[in-house]
Amino acid sequence: MKLRTILTVAATVFVLAAGTTTSPAKIWTQAASGKKIEADLVKVENGTAFLRLADGRIGEVPVASLTAEDQDYIKNFNKPVVADGWPNFRGAKLDGISPDKGLLKTWPANGPEKVWTYENAGNGYASVSVSGGKVFTIGTRESDVVVIALDEATGNELWSKKISTDDQQGYNAGWGHGPRSTPTYSEGHVYALGPKGTLACLSAEDGNVVWRRHMIDDFGGRAGGWGFSESPFIEGDKLVIGPGGQTAGLVALNKKTGEVMWKAEEVKPGKAEYATVVPADINGVHQYIRLFEKQVVGVDADSGKLLWSSPWDGATAVIPTPIVDGNRVYIGSGYGKGCKMIEIDSNFNTTDDWQNKIMKNHHGGFIKVGDHIYGFSDGAGLICQSWDDGEMVWNEKDGQFLAKGSVTVADGMIYCLNEQNGACTLGKISPDGFEKGGQFILEPQSEIRHNQGKIWSHPVVINGRLYLRDQDLIHCYNLKP
Repeated sequence: MKLRTILTVAATVFVLAAGTTTSPAKIWTQAASGKKIEADLVKVENGTAFLRLADGRIGEVPVASLTAEDQDYIKNFNKPVVADGWPNFRGAKLDGISPDKGLLKTWPANGPEKVWTYENAGNGYASVSVSGGKVFTIGTRESDVVVIALDEATGNELWSKKISTDDQQGYNAGWGHGPRSTPTYSEGHVYALGPKGTLACLSAEDGNVVWRRHMIDDFGGRAGGWGFSESPFIEGDKLVIGPGGQTAGLVALNKKTGEVMWKAEEVKPGKAEYATVVPADINGVHQYIRLFEKQVVGVDADSGKLLWSSPWDGATAVIPTPIVDGNRVYIGSGYGKGCKMIEIDSNFNTTDDWQNKIMKNHHGGFIKVGDHIYGFSDGAGLICQSWDDGEMVWNEKDGQFLAKGSVTVADGMIYCLNEQNGACTLGKISPDGFEKGGQFILEPQSEIRHNQGKIWSHPVVINGRLYLRDQDLIHCYNLKP
């Protein structure tokens, strides 16, 4: 058996242990003892280096205790914290694909090893974001909407902060109340949206509120029937979000102050609906794309000026986040509506390349890998669809374990969370067909979930760990060999 070294976090010293390693970025050496460790440098703060081990744990070591060579490396280290982990809904690239490598390709019969469970996330369908050694989420405890930070290694609560109240009025709480939006992390701050429209910026260190805005009161917005649900999109100093309404369907705020940078006053969509903004570069113009109930739009990133729009006949709830590749934009929604591929020409005129009902995705999201799209389609189960022509390549229900749910992708595998029974299924992601690598039932499941509610929070895979949330419960599993 190969030896490796690990950090003893509390004492911040090097010790020896037995085990196997993957291929982390660098070997670090303690000057006094000569002991070594293989780890990836996450960040440096106040003279302390934060190192991620192969098993996903994060250790702290004084920079001054390392060799001169290692200290020189740290001096030149300029990896921003924002690039670390899974800072927002659907990940750093907003594509639903984790950068993780070296993960398990098959699971034991009872699933991967559970690392920890947190039991006080409150009501709601938010997922988690992970960055800087912390896990962030949002939920409703009694009538308080609270943003929560957990320690990534242990699941212990670091802080929780109320940003608004949730009286379960003004939006449809018949399938369960609480936030539906996942918080976004950026440069030491967390940005969170409550179901009734409160948008808040908090310090990631202690949860202190820096600023608040309101989607209706400040921007004339209008929620969809199930409340405000999109996740804040951040790029540079801008936070871009879609309050909907007839005043400005999209707004950009200074993320540091909450002040308005621009309003997309040509975009008047009515209901905000539920999709999240995605960035794109089309015809050399950087832009933000947002799907609403009756249209999808692209606006200039610097000014909010409308560049193009394409109609969509959405109904009831339009939820999935669009996919952009080159000058093609893929959109879809559930309730029998299906999907379409939009092509944008050099003058920003749009044409529908194809449209069908192969992918009728309710709210579990879809992901592009190579030349194919993967996700759940109502009635068909998990499907693989051709990006080029929209045709079905394959579908799989695995009995009813893959009937309907949400997905994420990591290291060539797709992780599928069944909304009905909490079955989490691992499969090889390939246009050649579905090959199962493991399956387990999420346990325990929430006792406070509404009797009509289901397990709708999207799964997250990052730093060698799988995160699954069911209302008040957040489960963390180890995916490393």
